[in-house]
Amino acid sequence: MEQNEQTAAPQQPSFGIEKVYVKDLSVEVPNAPAIFLERGAPQIDIQIHTQANSLGEGAFDVVLTVTATAKIEDKTVFLVEVGQAGIFRMVNVPDHEVEPLLAVACPNILQPFAREVISDATVRAGFAPVLMQPINFEALYLARLQEQAGANQEVPVQ
Repeated sequence: MEQNEQTAAPQQPSFGIEKVYVKDLSVEVPNAPAIFLERGAPQIDIQIHTQANSLGEGAFDVVLTVTATAKIEDKTVFLVEVGQAGIFRMVNVPDHEVEPLLAVACPNILQPFAREVISDATVRAGFAPVLMQPINFEALYLARLQEQAGANQEVPVQ
């Protein structure tokens, strides 16, 4: 009888990491070797993008793509792009909580790994390490929701 009570009780929601891996890595130094003789400090631009795909049965593949581009004036010093990915499993997570987990929690887990890969790749390319600042994925997610809500509102016709 005790076993039936345990079997009948609903399972608690769970969220876990199955695997963290580098899905894609690219390092370009298009103006080498001459760029190493430049004395100016490069301007570094960091772009981020996230994408989540269902793998079925509560498993999701989330990819955080980070692109670091360094330029001195109009010359590209280097371009490093990493697709840092992870497979995450969600069991009994309510539907309304899945998207925030994929858009906020998963990228928060992946970002330190991406930061390390970007830093290591720039050093291996012969430059000072790029040290990414922490990213507020919750603020990005909320801004995107607000943008979508604004886009969905009808504009009155006069």
